[in-house]
Amino acid sequence: MSNEDEFYDAVTGLDSDESYEGVSEASFKDALVFDSSSQKNNGSVPQENGIKKYREALPSPMFSRNTVSIWSILKKCIGLELSKITMPIAFNEPLSFLQRITEYMEHTYLINRACALSDSIERMQAVAAFAVSAVASQWDRTGKPFNPLLGETYELTREEQGFRLVSEQVSHHPPVSAFHAESLAGDFVFHGSIYPKLKYWGKSVEAEPKGTITLELLKHNEAYTWSNPHCCVHNIILGKLWIEQYGTVEIVNHSTGDKCVLNFKPCGMFGKELHKVEGYIQDKSKKKHCVIYGKWTECMWSVDPQAYEAHKKSEKKGDNKKHKNEEVDGAENDDADDMPEVQETVSVVPGSTLLWRIESRPAHSAMMYNFTNFAMSLNELDPGMEAILAPTDCRFRPDIRAMENGNMDEASREKERLEEKQRAARKERAKNDEEWSTRWFQMGTNPYTGAQGWLYTGGYFNRNYQDLPDIY
Repeated sequence: MSNEDEFYDAVTGLDSDESYEGVSEASFKDALVFDSSSQKNNGSVPQENGIKKYREALPSPMFSRNTVSIWSILKKCIGLELSKITMPIAFNEPLSFLQRITEYMEHTYLINRACALSDSIERMQAVAAFAVSAVASQWDRTGKPFNPLLGETYELTREEQGFRLVSEQVSHHPPVSAFHAESLAGDFVFHGSIYPKLKYWGKSVEAEPKGTITLELLKHNEAYTWSNPHCCVHNIILGKLWIEQYGTVEIVNHSTGDKCVLNFKPCGMFGKELHKVEGYIQDKSKKKHCVIYGKWTECMWSVDPQAYEAHKKSEKKGDNKKHKNEEVDGAENDDADDMPEVQETVSVVPGSTLLWRIESRPAHSAMMYNFTNFAMSLNELDPGMEAILAPTDCRFRPDIRAMENGNMDEASREKERLEEKQRAARKERAKNDEEWSTRWFQMGTNPYTGAQGWLYTGGYFNRNYQDLPDIY
């Protein structure tokens, strides 16, 4: 089988790309999203104080990965791009990559907060907190999502959070996932396309972010763009799997010239920097207005730059005294990259303002792929949804559904069947000299960055799903 005929899975690369301002106009021409009140009336969907109650657990706990040898697959792949390497299903989690990128929206209240603020620096603080929160769900999520099939879609509407989202797998070689989310009140649009680039480095897999995320605050006529940090999963061969994110994230307000620069710090020798994020917000004249700091796994704070520098100096004096009596512990470990001890929680500088704090995960999260409460509900299929969702929605994927239910053999068989079906469809198109046509997104130019990206063309929520491909 040639490389082009191989089916491949995307790993946890949360990175994204462009859209355009006309996107908001197109999307709001859509009919209102499916009305969950029709489900409320039939009594089949759980309610709590008038708000839809989502499931809090998966149907079955996760399958043990201890019996699967990944080394036999990866030993010849050091330094190579992993997009075409087929991985055992035991290393997946029961979500599609389209559902995984939907987790950006878990902390939508931060966008709503930004929309309500009158000061541009305060809006940037809220947007920066949202940008960090959008990658927080990756903490301990070492399973990889299923790579979406070409033409696969996902939608999510959360009335209590005030948004709706649609995404589509617009390319298979290379894998590209496009998404578009918008406020139900017409306050914001959030969009991009995901180009995961993955490399294997012997003990670890690195996801390199490709592309730019765009957030438009329509009331303020503002657009913010940024890219996500690098993500690295350590010890994929031996030892305990652990994740770090590192790199510089630059958030630009294209309307005011304000900028936020965030440094996601690599682990460091003593593990002291693990999960830490530090940066600042400056205006167009490069005057620094505040420092942003915290951990992407925990919380983010804002404080006056002078207060932060004074605090850092006092901390450094204490550290110097402490390290005089310390030695680097042990020689290099050739078997595993030991995860550093989780350091003390964020040291809060006096006078700081809390911007965001992560929510606790369910008590049984470790048995369920380390899912958050939000992730736990993403593949839920409520009564009545089958008649409303597009037939390409990934809630209908039989391999993911089987894995979620704990049927690993069935999941593996279904995955192979879908892979073969996708290969056969691609060969048939090539035979007939046909090009694949996307349904809900098209290529266009982001007016803020000038870069090319997949843009939502509108119409998805009109519920006209005729002539969609049979991909399952």
